[in-house]
Amino acid sequence: DGAAWSPVMPTPVPAPRLLAHSAEMAARLGFSDADIASPGFARVFGGNALMPGMQPFAANYGGHQFGHWAGQLGDGRAISLGEVVDREGARWELQLKGAGPTPYSRRADGRAVLRSSIREFLCSEAMHHLGIPTTRALSLVGTGEAVVRDMFYDGHPREEPGAVVCRVAPSFLRFGSFELPYARGDVPLLRRLADFCIRRDFPHLGGEGEALYAAWFAEVCARTAVVVAHWMRVGFVHGVMNTDNMSILGLTIDYGPYGWIDDYDPDWTPNTTDAQGRRYRFGWQPRIAHWNLVRLAQALSPLFADTAALQAGLDRYEATFLAAERGNIAAKLGLADCRDEDVDLMRDLQALLHSAEADMTLFFRGLADVDPDAPDAPPLAGAFYDDAKRAATEPALMAWLARHGARVIADGSDAGARRAAMQAANPKFVLRNYLAQQAIDRAEAGDMGGVEELLEVMRRPYDEQPGKEAFAARRPDWARDRAGCSMLSCSS
Repeated sequence: DGAAWSPVMPTPVPAPRLLAHSAEMAARLGFSDADIASPGFARVFGGNALMPGMQPFAANYGGHQFGHWAGQLGDGRAISLGEVVDREGARWELQLKGAGPTPYSRRADGRAVLRSSIREFLCSEAMHHLGIPTTRALSLVGTGEAVVRDMFYDGHPREEPGAVVCRVAPSFLRFGSFELPYARGDVPLLRRLADFCIRRDFPHLGGEGEALYAAWFAEVCARTAVVVAHWMRVGFVHGVMNTDNMSILGLTIDYGPYGWIDDYDPDWTPNTTDAQGRRYRFGWQPRIAHWNLVRLAQALSPLFADTAALQAGLDRYEATFLAAERGNIAAKLGLADCRDEDVDLMRDLQALLHSAEADMTLFFRGLADVDPDAPDAPPLAGAFYDDAKRAATEPALMAWLARHGARVIADGSDAGARRAAMQAANPKFVLRNYLAQQAIDRAEAGDMGGVEELLEVMRRPYDEQPGKEAFAARRPDWARDRAGCSMLSCSS
């Protein structure tokens, strides 16, 4: 009670073995190839040993889950080893996920399975290379022990290989970190935590007292708007936007039952737990982020004499998101700027994509190759999942392409520059669920090659990458309803 964190040691595992690592993150943290190859690296990042200066702890926080206050939650299977400062002066917190129980595990074992660990490892790095604010991943370590999980919560538990991910971020503070002291009426702790967060993670902010808190909250709101706008741009669905899964730094955090839009559907959620209410559906993510910020504003309200500054922060969210959304529209459609009629142009297209069951990623990538002077559909031929729906929609789609072509011509931009700009906004490669599941299947059979291949392709998601076309293919029919390829549970 009253604690923001608790000291806790990782629980050793039988046979820690490095399965994969991020070369970029390792280099940033100063690890050499020899360091990474050493048995000591796997021991440290599997939870069996500590490096000098490491003082492991688990954080205590609360949160609203699926719209309801859940009380105290905390790091149930995440243990932070400490912070390092890299050669550029940036601070990084190293956190093991799956390294054993903590005081906040609520009778759980604190472990993680290989499938969910691969998903977090791959998506952390894929999102970074897409240019989306995110926590990073340093390493994926196999533990050599089995973990029992009921994947679908249907009474059929099974043993799965265990793993530990080391995830990395400047801070893992969440909205829920501030909600818990507020809920307990512990205003001194709330204030100390806010002061600590501002001093460590927002040192560029000036002022003091309420003015400083107001500037900080407004920046949290703006950063949240930016990251959610990025999700909408590339078709990422977080799947479990509880307030304990929302980063104070505006990072994408806690990769659980996330998913990528294949056929464009604003009502799709990847989370089986959310299948009925669809609270965290793709199209609702901007409004859910706002709802979560309102909860954060409530938690911070004891630091303010009135609510005006908090409302100003929430207004900043809406303005920032609308500006980012308009930027997305211009970039995705190949326009120099976004006019009011271009918002309608995008809305009309999204309705067509939905009714035609078109692949979001493939359609926007192909749109860059459509000739605005003579718009035709061949560059988009591979972007549809249902021939009958495509045929039914084709007249409306051709009419839309003509509208878009006329708008592009009126814009007057250079064709080569326009195509390059569109490709820089519309990735060719995203971490589709079926691709991740194929890599998981191979890894569970002892072959990490699929993980390495995906990690390499996702390093350059906006490039053509000749020979890698298979990683840009639309979801195959066999993956439409297969476990892990469409919806997922929180079980890991």
